[in-house]
Amino acid sequence: MPMNTESMTANTRLPKGVMFNAYPDSIGRNLADIVHMLGRPEFKDVFSLFYILPTVFNSDLDRGFSIIDYDLNDELVSREDLHALHELNVMFKFDLVLNHLSVGSPQFQDLLKNGEESRYRNFFIDWNEFWREHGEMSPDGHVIPHNEHLDKLFMRKPGLPILKVRFPDGSCRPYWNTFYQEVVYHEIAAHDLVQALDIQELTHDDAEDIATIVNDVLNAKRDIGEIDLGKYHPHKDEIVSLVEQNRKYLGQMDLNAQSEEVWNFYDETLRKLREHGGQMVRLDAFAYLHKEPGATNFFNRPGTWEYLDRLKQIADKYELILLPEIHAEYGDGLHEEVAAKGFPIYDFFFPGLVIDAMDRGTNAPLLRWIRELLDKNIQTINMLGCHDGIPVLDLRGKSAEGSREGLLSDDEIEAVIEEIMERGGRVKNLYGPDGKKISYYQVNATFFSALGEDERKLRLARAIQMFMPGVPQVWYLDLFAGRNDYAAADLGGAGGHKEINRTTLQAGDIEHGLSRIVVRDQLELMRLRNKSPAFEGELEIHDSEAHRLHLTWKKRDCVATLNADLRGFGFSVTHQGGGCEDYVTSYR
Repeated sequence: MPMNTESMTANTRLPKGVMFNAYPDSIGRNLADIVHMLGRPEFKDVFSLFYILPTVFNSDLDRGFSIIDYDLNDELVSREDLHALHELNVMFKFDLVLNHLSVGSPQFQDLLKNGEESRYRNFFIDWNEFWREHGEMSPDGHVIPHNEHLDKLFMRKPGLPILKVRFPDGSCRPYWNTFYQEVVYHEIAAHDLVQALDIQELTHDDAEDIATIVNDVLNAKRDIGEIDLGKYHPHKDEIVSLVEQNRKYLGQMDLNAQSEEVWNFYDETLRKLREHGGQMVRLDAFAYLHKEPGATNFFNRPGTWEYLDRLKQIADKYELILLPEIHAEYGDGLHEEVAAKGFPIYDFFFPGLVIDAMDRGTNAPLLRWIRELLDKNIQTINMLGCHDGIPVLDLRGKSAEGSREGLLSDDEIEAVIEEIMERGGRVKNLYGPDGKKISYYQVNATFFSALGEDERKLRLARAIQMFMPGVPQVWYLDLFAGRNDYAAADLGGAGGHKEINRTTLQAGDIEHGLSRIVVRDQLELMRLRNKSPAFEGELEIHDSEAHRLHLTWKKRDCVATLNADLRGFGFSVTHQGGGCEDYVTSYR
């Protein structure tokens, strides 16, 4: 059944082909090394798109998703690199991190420098101003929203989503901070105290004593405002002020989309992404952008739609395709809402369905999803692995009023999670307003390790992906059958779970990988999908036994067929017509 593309504009219709996905430095030292790899004969006609992750821009945290500005990161990327990829007929997809900017951004730095006088005073969300009529002031100087509002907040970390920012006049203002934050204090040296403090009787020995007291508090990560200075207490305000002046921030500050300055920024950014050669833009964290008291801070309506409509008007101006990134349970139906508005979606349901299909040897849930994509003309970008975790919980249904069966049952989802964990996966959690864990958010593993490092399963998973509706996106590490990187995850500390699937490959790794049959087989499957006109036509789902998957794509005389065994993991691919070589290939 074909996708209905007649009602789609040029700026909503997805391009055809297979998409590579990596950081600029995922292979070698920088993007130039990836360009070199993609220019090799082994990669000829394999990829026509490249989703370059946001370290392509200037950033400081979260592996690129804490953007400082959208200029090219000249340590990793050059315009020559981008031109070389264009010469290989590769189109680009970039990120616009819609909800937040780094504290290192020019806008936030101007706020720190100029406080109330900053032109960006309203560029970020002053927490107390936002909630002042809908909560009570706490002794710590921030408003605590009333319970009926607090209960609606969707938390990505423990505690309230605020970062207290010190203005030049010494006042502290809490600003909305949904994601990462850190306040760093530099240790104080005795000579700094002597030079900075106007205390006539302060000796060098006194300064040494004060520095020791202050640094002990800082190293223990205690509140500097509660410091006990003993006999030096009369000078506390001066000492604390000096320490606070040296405060440094790390974090991702939520943008105030009620400010026209923010919309000017979005316009400027989308123009810049187009100038970089982008044709598709993934809207990261878009569902958190619209906020208002009395509504949830995640995909509230109609505000979220109003913002998306406005963004699309800007994107149309620059001939860009917008791809809103939405993680939500299947039962909520948010993917349908986004698709019904004419936007393509990420198929976050596919990875878990593939693992389930092969672990249980059944085609039913996967076929149900394929039929839904076809019946509802939902455009997707699908993937097996990516820079994030495997979003298994997205498969859940909804049990409240207006209940909707999930793509998998809760027991089936739990079984998938347990299998991945037994195979070495790790987890990311979600939290409530009280700081308590609500549930797992993602399971983190390479897709190869999530499959038990079975090459037959990886090959079959890739074949299924190449025969799915939508644009297949291929994570670089999956292509090379990468294993869980526990050393990197451990080195990353509490937030290092994602690093398990972000190993940098060197030239030797590429050479070794290209010598492996499982890698070469994947490249052949991708080349077929990227070149054959069959995949621009209609998809037929054949009747088959419950443990088999039988799919055919056809456009005029060009036909491609997959016939797979979900228990034994063998499959065949046949192709004929369309100006491509006719063949039958079996994989055991």
